[in-house]
Formats: sequence, structure tokens, C-alpha cells
Amino acid sequence: MTVYTVHEPPLKRNETAPDPERVVFVRDGFSFWAFLLTPLWMLWHRLWLVLLGFIALVALALAALFSLGASAGVVAAVLALLKLLIGFEASSLRRFTLGRRGWRTAGIVVGDDLESAERRFFDLWVGKPAVPGEPRPVPPAATAAPVMRRASSDIVGLFPEAGTPR
Repeated sequence: MTVYTVHEPPLKRNETAPDPERVVFVRDGFSFWAFLLTPLWMLWHRLWLVLLGFIALVALALAALFSLGASAGVVAAVLALLKLLIGFEASSLRRFTLGRRGWRTAGIVVGDDLESAERRFFDLWVGKPAVPGEPRPVPPAATAAPVMRRASSDIVGLFPEAGTPR
């Protein structure tokens, strides 16, 4: 199962609710394309500030490595590690950019693929059960607050009785 974060666009002047066609699902996890084609992936997803930061970081790393007299293998390894980092943090970079543009995180949804995650999210969004015959889930805001209970003794950790030797 794949986890997706769901982001709603900011409302336009004449809108009262976000347009479902513009809702974005960001898959959590490693992005192979962000690792393999880093600058093109950033351009594709319109991550302008992230691209500028990546270019500055690569230029700084190359300048430092060349000033230290690093071999071509070391330079290639450092660049590969930077791209690997981008691959692991790709979803966080997209969420960061969407947040800067005023998009609101609408929730988190789990699905086998993007289509099933979209179906599950929009079924809950419009108020229909995700599976026919299944009761409709209650939104978290409507549930009662959890009851907090205090411990009745001085037991801390895994010790079965108060006062036993450690």
C-alpha cells in the first residue's frame, strides 16, 4: 500500500470550495525519476526555488571538491549522493513548494495505486462510503476526545511493582 498526502489549491475569488480537478496527490517514498533526472524532474513539477537551491548546492560542492583536488570518482560519488538525497526527499520538496504557494494539506490517504487512493479520498470527501455496504467513517473532528487516565501507582517503566530492586 502506498501513502499519499492530499493537497487542496487555494480558493479563487469566486470559489466557495476547492476545485476537485486541481487537488494534488503526492506519493510518499523514494522517487526514481527525481533521482535519475533531478533537474528535469524539478522543472516538470515547477519546483523553481528547489532547482535554484540544487544548482547552488552542486556548484558549491563542485567548487569545494575541485579546490581540494578530489578525483573524478569522488566528484561523481558526491553528485550521486546528492541526487540520491533528492530522490528520498522528493515528496517533501513537493509538499514544501505546495505549502509555499498556499495549498492546504487536506489529508493522508492510503491506496494500492494513485487511482484507488483518489477514489478512496473523494468518496470520503463527498460523504459516500468507500466500499458499498460499509458504514461511513466519522471524521476525526467529530469524534470525542480520548480519555486520559493517570497511573494509579508509582510504577515507572517495566517494573512490575513499586519498590522492587532494579
